[in-house]
Amino acid sequence: MKVAITGKGGVGKTTLAATLARLYADEGRAVLAADVDPDANLGLALGLTEEEVNAIVPVSKMKTLAKERTAANASNTFYKLNPKVSDLPEKLSKDINGVKLLVMGTVDTGGTGCVCPEHVLLKAILSSLVFQKDDVVIMDMEAGLEHLGRGTASCMDQFIVVIEPGARSIQTYERIKQLAKDIGITQVRVVANKIRDESDREFIRSRIPPEDLLGFVSYNPQVIDADRRGLSPYDCSPVALEEIKAIKAKIDAHE
Repeated sequence: MKVAITGKGGVGKTTLAATLARLYADEGRAVLAADVDPDANLGLALGLTEEEVNAIVPVSKMKTLAKERTAANASNTFYKLNPKVSDLPEKLSKDINGVKLLVMGTVDTGGTGCVCPEHVLLKAILSSLVFQKDDVVIMDMEAGLEHLGRGTASCMDQFIVVIEPGARSIQTYERIKQLAKDIGITQVRVVANKIRDESDREFIRSRIPPEDLLGFVSYNPQVIDADRRGLSPYDCSPVALEEIKAIKAKIDAHE
């Protein structure tokens, strides 16, 4: 299973990504969690300390490695577009609670796109993940829609859009679904987060096709508190854990 988790900022993408990763690791699956958010905090949600997270250098900042693998010349005007990267996910990832964390970071694209060794290296690594056939790969995407225009997640099997019970969040889902189709991804599914009551559930059901809706995660002060304390929600909220287990069961039913 290769899934990219996306949506607007602050909707709970990282909580979902980290909890799914740890649930799959609990089953003995090989799990690689790729953090592609410039505000990389997937490590915290998986259980690393702030000091451990701050010590990780994102792949996007490894300029020497990018030049070596792409054989770039001094001015970065000539370089390979298909560098060898198959060994890098294992070499660069950090083990945490049974999950291999790979902090990718992002390259400043300057609008429509960046053609540089670092960007080429990032895309090559992400593309290579699809060939790890027996692994679960969960990609925590950057907020917004720009990454879809760059095709960063085009190697994934499906998108999971995390939304809140509001019109703007629904609009984001609709735009992501269209952009995903443009890059060849037809399976776009939804997790509704921060649900307060039955009226929130009914609002979501009225706007999201039932075949796209994976489930609901309740508004949960324990998850908010875990985030403030830099702890993994997996270890702090039994209610959220059970709700995400039910979502995982639906994902598995379509794997």
